[in-house]
Amino acid sequence: MRTIRSIIGSGLYNIVFIGWTAVAVTMMIVLLPFPRMGMQRAVKAWAWSQHWALKVLVGLDFEVRGRENIVNGGAIYAAKHQSAWDTFVFYLLFDDPSYIMKKELMRIPVWGWMARKCAAISVDRSGGGAALKALVRDTRQRLADARPVIIFPEGTRTRPGSRLPYHPGIAALYSQCDAPVMPVALNSGLFWGRRSYRKLPGRIIIEFLPPIPADLKRREFMARLEHDIEDAAVRLMLEGAEAFPETQANLAPAGGADEATDDAKNVVD
Repeated sequence: MRTIRSIIGSGLYNIVFIGWTAVAVTMMIVLLPFPRMGMQRAVKAWAWSQHWALKVLVGLDFEVRGRENIVNGGAIYAAKHQSAWDTFVFYLLFDDPSYIMKKELMRIPVWGWMARKCAAISVDRSGGGAALKALVRDTRQRLADARPVIIFPEGTRTRPGSRLPYHPGIAALYSQCDAPVMPVALNSGLFWGRRSYRKLPGRIIIEFLPPIPADLKRREFMARLEHDIEDAAVRLMLEGAEAFPETQANLAPAGGADEATDDAKNVVD
């Protein structure tokens, strides 16, 4: 019975997600000529609508841990990325977030216009040193405006229990932006798997970890960041899988092998 309800709830949510998103995007086009915060408010309202649809239709809620590590103002949040859920949750937690995403997404008609209007940060992953300088410049600007900057260091989604190499952009931001870097772990992939029709009921946990100490060498920083995020992600994965056994189907194969995927939902380093 629980499985049937989950399938029906997922179906209803998918209809709401596609239908309401199409309507919302159409309405947001009207906001393009107006100040940026109007678009940010609209995206935030859309994000909350998705949260409530998940909660009511699927029975999927979330819990925030480590709120004491959230900075009031400009800071960099380096997060694990397991699900499309991650791409809007920070709009539920921050007033004016700026996501870092790959440049190709900015070229998508309508969607890219809105991301640009929200002052998301784009990065050309094949652009070499010039792209890295632009990333640092744009991130500094967002931080100067007291905006939280969200980056997914692995650059794409991974299944719970798997990991990919961390991209070097986060190290450049750490060393050149004079802002705290907070690791963020989560277990969203247990409940909303990539390429998955079903969204499972339960409780996603997102945890803000203590900031990385300042003045570390590049290699030390990268090792510390990956250690903190991955250790916490494994801990949250085990906790979620034990509390909600149905989610174990979304775990990566033994050994953490995983094939990464990029799509128009991914926000990347």
